Amino acid sequence: MELVNGYHLAFEDPSAFRVKSLGELLRALGVFHLCSFPVLVNNCGKLMTAARTILGRRGFSLLLRPTIYAQFVAGENEMEISQSMGKMSLMGLRPMLAVPIEEDLGESIGEKRYDDNMAAMLECVRMSHSNAWSKDPMMQLKITALLSPELCVKLTTLIAQQPYDLSLLVRAMDGEMVTFPGLEEKEAAHFLCGLQRLNKVAEASVNKVRVLVDAEYTYMNPALTLVTMALMKKFNKDGAWIWNTYQCYLKESRSLLLEALNLSQAEGFCLGVKLVRGAYMDKERKLAEKECQVDPIHPSWEETNKSYNGCLDVMLEAIAQKPDRYRIIVATHNEESVRRAAKRMEEWGIEKDGGSVCFGQLLGMCDHVSLTLAKEGYPVYKSVPYGSVDDTLPYLVRRAQENRTVLQGIRKERDLLRQELRHRMRRSMRGGS
Repeated sequence: MELVNGYHLAFEDPSAFRVKSLGELLRALGVFHLCSFPVLVNNCGKLMTAARTILGRRGFSLLLRPTIYAQFVAGENEMEISQSMGKMSLMGLRPMLAVPIEEDLGESIGEKRYDDNMAAMLECVRMSHSNAWSKDPMMQLKITALLSPELCVKLTTLIAQQPYDLSLLVRAMDGEMVTFPGLEEKEAAHFLCGLQRLNKVAEASVNKVRVLVDAEYTYMNPALTLVTMALMKKFNKDGAWIWNTYQCYLKESRSLLLEALNLSQAEGFCLGVKLVRGAYMDKERKLAEKECQVDPIHPSWEETNKSYNGCLDVMLEAIAQKPDRYRIIVATHNEESVRRAAKRMEEWGIEKDGGSVCFGQLLGMCDHVSLTLAKEGYPVYKSVPYGSVDDTLPYLVRRAQENRTVLQGIRKERDLLRQELRHRMRRSMRGGS
């Protein structure tokens, strides 16, 4: 094994895929081959809509289920999900279930639909906890599935002028009729309902399932962080059960992370951090240009990498000092960052299985990194969407477009899959010897 930055961790071994069936190898190769064409990835939404119109709902589902759906989605019902998760556990990987519900401006729905979304989140907590798929289960949550994006945008504007105290939100979560400065009566009522929905999900998950709150767009992230910090204040007294996400492609990511560390110390709660590079780059840039604002994104891939690695060092240093108060999931497909994290853990005496540091990748992608890490004894989670083809389609389209640089750069994984396939064919021709 090659020596990298003083640490033995290579992602060059096709034998990592030995745990996969022949069908899984062939499917991955086929899907990744399609993903290597930019025209298909960039227009996947339109192409899928056209295919559904031509083939009809049933025909479209029959086409997608054994291919793209099977590669990136765990299944539709609990039985299918359990089968997928069982396979994952055998590979040494842990599931992080994700209900594929999210909204943007102009997609808002009534309280009934938000309540239905809450029921789906509670079901996700139940599934994550009740099945013996892995120890220390995690799940993902999008706040805009329980609270309108329009309100989050208004709150972002309000708190920039007059910050809300976290205690105010905690009191609202507890059912107290509080007044929110700057909100109209209807908005305040919806905010109250949204906070109580989030409170129910957090109450159901605390001491059972770690809830990782996703970051979204910069025009609503401050509001999402405010709500997440209030949840942390209430539920993270003795452990990190609610986590926040930090997007390192943003120029302000390091200052936001340091702010969170300071706040957690001042308020006395544990901090859980999901560290990502970020997924909404194109939209953020277009919006900044349209509104004649400064581009919030780092100007280059190298700057984003520097930002990610800097934030990673900040968190790992904090964990080395107080491993019971801080946790991080190194959520990246970037091999250099994964190696860096492993190297820092070794240098600072952070245990692999201590629970403070884990790694994360998307289901169906970057398995050569996930499986190698798992083999070396690191806790590795796969972000696992589930639901029907119809439910997961918008999610898959968004993920494909957000991750197209990753999708188009999976040549290495394709090469390793091909090597493993050739190895099996040679072994088969030799009669299995």
